[in-house]
Amino acid sequence: MSGLLICGVDEAGRGPLAGAVYAAAVVLGDDHGIAGLADSKALSAQRRETLALAIRERARAWCVALASVEEIEQLNILHATMLAMRRAVEGLAESPGEVLIDGNRVPPGLRVPAQAIVKGDAKVAEISAASILAKVARDQECLTLEARYPGYGFADHKGYPTPAHLEALQRLGPCPEHRRGFGPVKAALAATQGTLW
Repeated sequence: MSGLLICGVDEAGRGPLAGAVYAAAVVLGDDHGIAGLADSKALSAQRRETLALAIRERARAWCVALASVEEIEQLNILHATMLAMRRAVEGLAESPGEVLIDGNRVPPGLRVPAQAIVKGDAKVAEISAASILAKVARDQECLTLEARYPGYGFADHKGYPTPAHLEALQRLGPCPEHRRGFGPVKAALAATQGTLW
């Protein structure tokens, strides 16, 4: 019965300097048979891809959603993340009875009972599954950014503020997908007086 269905929710991409923030919502159901679910950060990229395929095939319902760079700039990263999470839950084909969210905050506006679970991606299979789908979607976006904006190294650092990314930001200036409200991007924008794009 749908009233008993548990949905797990997690995000990927709060910390990077570029690209959208992603969230996934997953309802596994009792008989999903997916072994090896864990926090996406504890898995290799290849293992995440394999598990993401299994989740998309066997989960009772799933949805991946995002909040754009423009929304991050308008709302700030926390509120944009909450928006992406709410969109993921609302996009499920089947409405869950309860939503379990990784972290310490529940997105406002959810129409179903919800609770936040700190480190839930390592404790609750549904949240682990959501963390995997969100991370795989976010990494795929970084490969697209790599092709569209060569020179920044998005395929390697995935938008995080690594030394290589910060150096490219200083050298090239921000691209259109950089989050202008984030400190290193703001500094690079001031130093380059705009962008090359």
